[in-house]
Amino acid sequence: MRRFTVRMPRLPRTRKGQRRLVQAVMAVCVLALLPGAWLRLAADGRLHTAADVPRAEVAVVFGAGLWQGEPSPYLAHRLDAAAELYRAGRIEVVLVTGDNSRVGYDEPDAMRAYLTRHGVPDARIVSDYAGFDTWDSCVRARKIFGVDRAVLISQGFHVRRAVALCQAAGVTSYGVGVDEPRDGTWYYGAVREVLAAGKAAADALFRPDPRFLGPREPGVERALAESRRS
Repeated sequence: MRRFTVRMPRLPRTRKGQRRLVQAVMAVCVLALLPGAWLRLAADGRLHTAADVPRAEVAVVFGAGLWQGEPSPYLAHRLDAAAELYRAGRIEVVLVTGDNSRVGYDEPDAMRAYLTRHGVPDARIVSDYAGFDTWDSCVRARKIFGVDRAVLISQGFHVRRAVALCQAAGVTSYGVGVDEPRDGTWYYGAVREVLAAGKAAADALFRPDPRFLGPREPGVERALAESRRS
């Protein structure tokens, strides 16, 4: 039987080589931190509570998974915040954006049903069935639904990225972060955000088309017209 040995890379022996290695490691660390720094700068001054967020016609609620066809606890908390803003008169229409890419999994309809049970009229809710990720949701809000200013609702660890991406997509955005206990799900989401920062920066830089774009939809315009009539 042949034996295989793994050779560890040799560290540079000269001072010049060691200096170059340190510089390379530092450059990698800086590049890894840049996306997170960009997210903080892009969302600076745009994060609020439900009590002090600027009034806007539209709120956008991002999908966060279903449990047996119902909104997950994290998603339910986002929807609760949207319903609270609607009752307070700080928003008029809720755009729910999520995944409906496979049979038997329909985030937007589950989100709509939850909101109607909590006092938001069905006519004031608009569904985006192709919000497969945050960038897609932001681009579609602007290009498909004609939203140019919105309150974005998500958990605190995600809302900064949502604001930065929607700003890049042309939506003047204000974020409301929903507080959550520091449980396993929260820590998973926080770590995931660190990894997602790089993709977010690339999306903002290269501005790819969403996975599905489609024709312009008048749902938000109709919902706002209904709001003004009532």
